[in-house]
Amino acid sequence: MKLAINGGKPVRTKPFPVWPPYDKNEERYLLDVLRSHNWGGFPAPNKYAKLFAEKFASYHGAKYGICAANGTVTLEVALRAAGITAGDEVIVPALTWTATALSAVYINAIPIFADIDPETYCIDPDDVERKITKRTKAIIPVHLGSNIADMDRIMQIAKKYKLIVIEDCAHAHGGFYKGKGVGSIGHFGSFSFQTSKLMTAGEGGIILTSNKEFAERCHSLVNCGRKEEGYNSFKGYMTGWNYRLSDLQAAVLLGQMTRLKKETDYREEMGEYLSSKLSGIPGIVLLKRDKKITKLPMYEYIFRFIEEDWGGITRDAFVSALNAEGIPCDGDFYIPLYQNPLVWVSSRDYPMIKSVYGDNILNSKKFVCPVAEYVAYHESVWLHARLFMGTRSDVDDIVRAIEKIRENINELRESKNIKIKSRWRKG
Repeated sequence: MKLAINGGKPVRTKPFPVWPPYDKNEERYLLDVLRSHNWGGFPAPNKYAKLFAEKFASYHGAKYGICAANGTVTLEVALRAAGITAGDEVIVPALTWTATALSAVYINAIPIFADIDPETYCIDPDDVERKITKRTKAIIPVHLGSNIADMDRIMQIAKKYKLIVIEDCAHAHGGFYKGKGVGSIGHFGSFSFQTSKLMTAGEGGIILTSNKEFAERCHSLVNCGRKEEGYNSFKGYMTGWNYRLSDLQAAVLLGQMTRLKKETDYREEMGEYLSSKLSGIPGIVLLKRDKKITKLPMYEYIFRFIEEDWGGITRDAFVSALNAEGIPCDGDFYIPLYQNPLVWVSSRDYPMIKSVYGDNILNSKKFVCPVAEYVAYHESVWLHARLFMGTRSDVDDIVRAIEKIRENINELRESKNIKIKSRWRKG
């Protein structure tokens, strides 16, 4: 037997680079905060949270940055700051993390699922336009994996129907579209700093906007509804939450700002190198990259596994074999939100969904998205950013492992050792 899944020698036995990386910058800023005895998020924004937000916003071309506790609440705060209220509809892609849709649910708005483009895996603008109703108030496009949504089309649609656009940039730190940083193109941008993300403080998030009133409202909402100097010129008060980011977390992020461009450039270079190697392998198709993308973020490198070109081998069998060869990867990294058990949203708790989904969103047949379903269960293969933080030799191992599996299709087809690696399904 040649394949590692059947007991053969794996292509790779050494680990890929450790994630997340850090250097002396994080240590220096953390020690400064530690010695200051002022660790928390109050006054809001605190010293390092304010400094980091300014640098991060400026880097991406936005006027204002508002730090927050995580990338779920940044979406929630942006929706509330934009005036989205109970019963309003918010269009989201069907294939993404749960927070994109649940942020709307949490304020009693209604997420509406649009399908994804089969060649980019980002939200399909044509389907977005088909899903617009009189109750639609916002669109949340997601820059998925290592791609950027068609923001020209999204913004055109938003202007036509007078909709708010909140870019979900949880995967896209450092990405640029037509020379503009992601998160600065829509009315808001939302970023996550959760452990796996391209920049991380373990947890955390930030909202970008270039609208002064939106920024003030976001600051107030994050800081328990307070109106402090610098964000007190808007009318009235808003019911807020304690969604502040601590200065300990901001110190880590400030340290990572010093490397954002260098690391983004390097991951993009390694990703392009992998693409050049994969382009000639039968049954592997690269995602379409819009020419308007001027800097590609590399959170999860995704390629398309074309099952019919692999002689009966399923995507799940391929992913199982690739993991066995020492290449960590995922297949159903995401599944359609309306099938995700984490989106168990009951009308008992969130009554506004009843008008669209009945008693529960889960397994709803209201908005079936066939492209998202096929991609999730049959086609997508995901490789994390840390695989692209090493050398070309590391990337060569990915290619060698895929070629090895390709050369031993018959052995894999007959294998009884396939174990589906899935966070959603048993196998």
